[in-house]
Amino acid sequence: MLTSRLPGRVEPYRLAAHDEHLEGLVALAELARLTEAIGEQAGDARVWLDFTIDAQGRRVISGRLEADLLLACRRCLAPMPQRVESDFLLGMVTSDALAAELPSTHEPVLVEDEQLNLLAVVEDELILSLPQVVYHDEAECQVSPEQLNSTAPAETSEAPADSPFDVLRHLKGKS
Repeated sequence: MLTSRLPGRVEPYRLAAHDEHLEGLVALAELARLTEAIGEQAGDARVWLDFTIDAQGRRVISGRLEADLLLACRRCLAPMPQRVESDFLLGMVTSDALAAELPSTHEPVLVEDEQLNLLAVVEDELILSLPQVVYHDEAECQVSPEQLNSTAPAETSEAPADSPFDVLRHLKGKS
């Protein structure tokens, strides 16, 4: 069971050179962009990170994260629990040109001044892992099955709509 907090900033090149493993918790309430996207969250994300140098000499971070979030149901807007999990492989780069050289299996992560904001990386991965649409099961949703069906006949007005040409004729003063 993870109990320690993940550090906010690390020196990823040094960690990769020593083949380091980090694991820890990140407080979801501290992730401002995640809060902006899905609302206030409680609890922690669990994160496991391996800093290594691959066979081609690239410094990489392979990681996994898990978080239990409360997301709004798209039908009734009531919060519902949702587990979010992600496995990722990041290639450390110092410029956009180096990011373009990474294989498609790697996501680039920008390392500036040999420092990496680890909390921002975790937050990015969490946001990318969010499901596009979340629904309760119909039996559990606060929206009734009748409200979900759109088989009700559309309302029609009895008076025919004015022709746009009649309106133009009237505006020009011709009847």
